[in-house]
Amino acid sequence: MRSAARSNLLVPEIREVMDIRQASDYLGISPDTLYKYASEGFVPAFKLGNRWRFKRSRLDEWMDRQSEIQAAEFNPEMKKPVKPAM
Repeated sequence: MRSAARSNLLVPEIREVMDIRQASDYLGISPDTLYKYASEGFVPAFKLGNRWRFKRSRLDEWMDRQSEIQAAEFNPEMKKPVKPAM
């Protein structure tokens, strides 16, 4: 029992509704960047009072759509130019 309780401390709980810090950790971006994205309507978010909140399921759906869009726009012929070796 004690080891199970101890292991829960090492893994942060991912809740369905997250604050900006939890959501930024989940997405792997800074809280400042996520705040900007939420303010611009780029990521799905809502305000509860004056604080941004993020539903994990909506973020997952949004990430799926973003990856589909980028996959559709990917053109293998348009690679970054490589400098010749000297």
